[in-house]
Amino acid sequence: MNFKEELKKYADIVNVELEKYVKHEKCPEEILNASVEYSLISSAKRLRPILMISAYKLFKEDYEEVFPFAVAMEMIHNFSLIHDDLPGIDNDDMRHRETYKS
Repeated sequence: MNFKEELKKYADIVNVELEKYVKHEKCPEEILNASVEYSLISSAKRLRPILMISAYKLFKEDYEEVFPFAVAMEMIHNFSLIHDDLPGIDNDDMRHRETYKS
């Protein structure tokens, strides 16, 4: 199996595992769950969880054991991307002036 096929295989595994953690039922926080799903289940590269799975696989063959940790890593990364853009967290006026100058 070549490198691109291996990446695709692991990205697909991570996507399937992520789907298990996304809530789809009717509930009061349904809008929040939909927005989480929208940002989490995307066409991301999934490099962080793939690296975690690959590193684990160097030491043990049963790499399914690391799936919950790999999924958590991707969720934390996704959280950081979203919250970094919130005005209350990303309030650097100088950077925003430079970004929006053009």
